[in-house]
Amino acid sequence: MQEVFITGSGSFLPGAPVGNREMESRIGLLGEHSRKLKALTLRQNGIRTRHYAIDADGNYRFTNAQMAARAVEAACDSARRDPAQLQYLACSTTQADLLVPGIASSVHGELGGTPLGGTPLEISSHQSVCGSSMMAIKSAWLNIRAGEHRVAAASGSEFSSRWFQPDFYRALDFSSMDMDEALQYEFLRWTLSDGAGALVLEDEPDPDRPCLKIDWIEQKSFADRFPTCMYAGAFGSGPEDSRPWSHYGSPGAAYERGAIILRQDFDLLEQMFPVWMGYFLEVLDKHNLSPRDIRYFLPHYSARSLGERMKTLLTRSAAMIPEERWRNHQREVGNVGSASVFLLIDRLLREEKLQRGDRILCFVPESGRCLASFMGLTVV
Repeated sequence: MQEVFITGSGSFLPGAPVGNREMESRIGLLGEHSRKLKALTLRQNGIRTRHYAIDADGNYRFTNAQMAARAVEAACDSARRDPAQLQYLACSTTQADLLVPGIASSVHGELGGTPLGGTPLEISSHQSVCGSSMMAIKSAWLNIRAGEHRVAAASGSEFSSRWFQPDFYRALDFSSMDMDEALQYEFLRWTLSDGAGALVLEDEPDPDRPCLKIDWIEQKSFADRFPTCMYAGAFGSGPEDSRPWSHYGSPGAAYERGAIILRQDFDLLEQMFPVWMGYFLEVLDKHNLSPRDIRYFLPHYSARSLGERMKTLLTRSAAMIPEERWRNHQREVGNVGSASVFLLIDRLLREEKLQRGDRILCFVPESGRCLASFMGLTVV
């Protein structure tokens, strides 16, 4: 099997950073609890700035696909490749711009329409939540590993802020909700942000600068154990409320029922942590890894408080990676969903003094219906 290397990385974060005081001008307020829940959420997630693809006047400045294409172009530039040299493109997102076709078709179209030009290539689209990022990377990795292609790109992109406009929530009466009920809607509004990241993968490293060899990628779904936790497209996750939006007879009927809104069940989320940590230990054992072997740990988590929960469980399991080896920049960019691990890797390559042989562990848990992904990298 062919070895595979990350030779380039790129990020695209739309517009200037948006501070906590400016957020309301972009996504508005839903009800009397909004400001209290905003303050509570920001204390929990620790985010100070984020990026939105909607400006203060309500203008949509980019599409999801346009952000992904710009990140792919940046990754190609980093890898010293023209996008026209790509042979395979794997794209991930939580929700594409269109219902049909997939996100990769739209991103490929954006790449082909640039002054840099484009070329026909093989594509794959991956739609989940945060974990779709690793699905895309693994797809590109396996294609090169099998000898199908020599140069590939993988991307993750999100346009979450469009979900959070007040008109999306008109079917709900927030005045009748208590704080706990409202939090399932408000937490995501004050946590998720927009942007894209991408990687270029090749069958040979660049001899003139550090590259990352992909040693392995592991992913498991535990959806057989859990109902949906973070979701949109149904009114609820129980048997009576989980009817898909497309079964309401019309999109308007689904909207009036509140089946389009993005929400999260925090009781379920708490139950997923032991499952994720159990899988974490399984992966360490499978690859004969000790926490002291890992030079850089790139964990994705949706809030600072959840990162602290992760540290507590790892410490109890004697699997805690020294905290000074953790790298996470959610405070500056927010939770960018499927783009997050791409942004973390891009920042690592740009800012750290990587040494040959350094081992890197990436961890992406997903609360959608409970899955987790890991990737092992070595600096070459």
